[in-house]
Amino acid sequence: MIRTDALDQLPVRTAVPALERALDDRGVAVLCAPPGTGKTTLVPLVLAGLTGDGPVRRVVVAEPRRIAARAAARRMAWLIGERAGGRVGFTVRGERMVGRDTVVEVVTTGVLLQRLQRDQELAGVDAVIIDECHERHLDADTVAAFLLDVREAIRPDLRLVAASATTDARGWARLLGDAPVIEAPGVAHPVEVVWAPPAVPVRPPHGMRVDPALLTHVAATVRRALAERDGDVLCFLPGVGEIGRVAGQLSGVAAEVLQVHGRAPAAVQDAVLAGSSGEGRRVVLATSVAESSLTVPGVRVVVDSGLAREPRTDHARGLSALTTVRASQAAGRQRAGRAGREAPGTVYRCWAQAEDGRLARFPSPEIKVADLAAFALQAACWGDPDASGLALLDPPPAGAMGAAREVLTAVGAVDAGGRVTDRGVRMSRLGLHPRLARALLDGAAEVGGRRAAEVVALLSEEPPREYGDDLAAALRTARRGGDGYAARWRQEVRRLSSSVQDVAGGTGPDDAAVGLVAALAFPERVARARGEGVFLMASGTGAELRDGSGLRSAPWLAVAVADRPAHAASARVRLAAVIDEDTARAAAGHLLRGGEEVRWADGDVVARRVERLGAVELSARPLKQPAPALVREALVAGLRREGLGLLRWTRESEQLRQRLAFLHRELGAPWPDVAEDALLERTEQWLEPELSRARRRSDLARIDAGQALRRLLPWATGEAVRLDELAPERIEVPSGSRVRVEYGGAQPVLAVKLQELFGLRETPRVAGVPVLVHLLSPAGRPAAVTADLASFWLDGYRAVRAELRGRYPKHPWPEDPTTVEATRFTKARLKRE
Repeated sequence: MIRTDALDQLPVRTAVPALERALDDRGVAVLCAPPGTGKTTLVPLVLAGLTGDGPVRRVVVAEPRRIAARAAARRMAWLIGERAGGRVGFTVRGERMVGRDTVVEVVTTGVLLQRLQRDQELAGVDAVIIDECHERHLDADTVAAFLLDVREAIRPDLRLVAASATTDARGWARLLGDAPVIEAPGVAHPVEVVWAPPAVPVRPPHGMRVDPALLTHVAATVRRALAERDGDVLCFLPGVGEIGRVAGQLSGVAAEVLQVHGRAPAAVQDAVLAGSSGEGRRVVLATSVAESSLTVPGVRVVVDSGLAREPRTDHARGLSALTTVRASQAAGRQRAGRAGREAPGTVYRCWAQAEDGRLARFPSPEIKVADLAAFALQAACWGDPDASGLALLDPPPAGAMGAAREVLTAVGAVDAGGRVTDRGVRMSRLGLHPRLARALLDGAAEVGGRRAAEVVALLSEEPPREYGDDLAAALRTARRGGDGYAARWRQEVRRLSSSVQDVAGGTGPDDAAVGLVAALAFPERVARARGEGVFLMASGTGAELRDGSGLRSAPWLAVAVADRPAHAASARVRLAAVIDEDTARAAAGHLLRGGEEVRWADGDVVARRVERLGAVELSARPLKQPAPALVREALVAGLRREGLGLLRWTRESEQLRQRLAFLHRELGAPWPDVAEDALLERTEQWLEPELSRARRRSDLARIDAGQALRRLLPWATGEAVRLDELAPERIEVPSGSRVRVEYGGAQPVLAVKLQELFGLRETPRVAGVPVLVHLLSPAGRPAAVTADLASFWLDGYRAVRAELRGRYPKHPWPEDPTTVEATRFTKARLKRE
């Protein structure tokens, strides 16, 4: 029996006629309806003809999460007086409830992707609704792109609706070919915002880590909300671990504490969504799965930690994982709206109001930040390896796609041209990341299908932290475990085993099997020990185990899960298996390299024949006759690292370099730039042939740098002969002395005894630049400095004369120094001569 009263109360009903007209006219539409309006439940029923007299059509609803798919199907079945599995059913990974009479099927976007790859026509399906498309999950973006291809090429009659809980629908409308945007009124009740920041600053999140002080504050805020407000409390936290820790701090509260997340057993999820029995209050601790699609009955209060988890990929280090970030403003609005679904409510935000405006407006589109290997494989299977022909709101980053193609090539999923192989097609249908698909297929042949499936199931959903960091030990725990994770693991093992059941089983101990399968999944992360608990992965990234780990003495590891904390040089290993070198070689054979290695190390040229597994050195022996070109490169690297001081620099060489630097600064070309970087860029122009003849550091020390520098003089233009004219090494002063000019500073310096300049009225110049004259006493001590000798004779000389004539009475101190002859001698010596 159809529950007409409940259907009539859903506000989206007023928008249904416009939606049906848009689909009749254009076949596509964007539906914007706030949470709680019925877009997820009423619209599919109407389009399928289950609530009126219209024709019955088959409708597929794609949800981003399994919990939402199950809940939506059960709610729709209840609205038409049935149970899920009749005219309304659902399919998620590992669970399917549909029958011959099913006309509305709710699926996850991942399931729909698999279905499209097998049956591009979607035979028998009349309409597809992509729900919660504003969340920008990668699978949803991909499904939309594939469906638009299907509509354009083979199924123009296929109806397509992009359903969003926000009004930011312009991008989707444009993507769907300027599709009509249908907006439904909301019924959200007013929600009071209470700003509840921690009393003392907390550390920002990094990696998967959340400051325990913030979690303590969140728990305290939940207790405060229970005391200050009526109704059930919904608390948003970033992940399962944080939910568990906050739950532990809520022991003793006068409410039932429930946990909702993607890993929670279906029975627990169903109990939360069914609402309270009326006997006491509830506190529901949830991840972002509760932001949209789901209504949690009885909730009047939301406590928002302000954190979320998003995927991030470090392509340079081969690490990809979820990371904790500040939730966006859009997510904050969605979360707050949960408090106003049924009545006026309150949201407690665990951050300061001043911080709110600095938050990102929307979550990062997953295509911009996630590992794209699975997406690239889907695109290759679709016939568009670089995804250039797909209608996507955001194009995939070129670097991420390049890294994804490298992974797919390494695991044999695509050929050198990027086209999918038969093996790649099989991988795509396993419902696994391509790395895990490779581990399952190749591992099954070595260790048996069942054991390979067991390990891959562990890798596809990271075990709880209490299982430890030893993957082999985690396998044994899962086998005997009775917790929710173990139940899901066993279900996934059954699914995966069925896909490789035709492969003959292998032999050997479990620990070796676990290590091999993990290494096959992540060959770039096979790691060799370089100290107690410290490893180097084949990718070149360091890795460290926590203190107390039982893996710290292992010679080799296959690292399954790792993250790199902010500002840390090494990754932190969270899950790994012990392997040996043979296993590392077998799993990461495509990274095996051998050859001559000539480099600058420890202050000299080191030449060896080396075998490496990626960045991990396996063996090395001295190389007696390295290739001269490699030796030259190593010597240049040494010069870059330690500087040109490795060459032989005499006083004359240094002065020549300073003279040339002065001319380049003052006159420019053709006088060469002799700065260190410039000289290192032109080694072939001034250090040959000596550099190519050199074999070690000591050979560099025999190269006369001054002689080499002269090769850079502008001989071709004839200007080289003017070097001594433009930047003379010495200047003859009036006394007849030839005094050295120093060019090392900002201005050439002439240091000369004052009496030797008597009679010189103007400052000497080099290349048109006046020298800076350091006037010295008869004993060679500084007496004055001037760049304008004429002014010094007029104004400064008197004071210097007064000071020095008493100290050096034997030397001449004329009143007018410009009219007397310069001298190097005392008055007595002058008389004798």
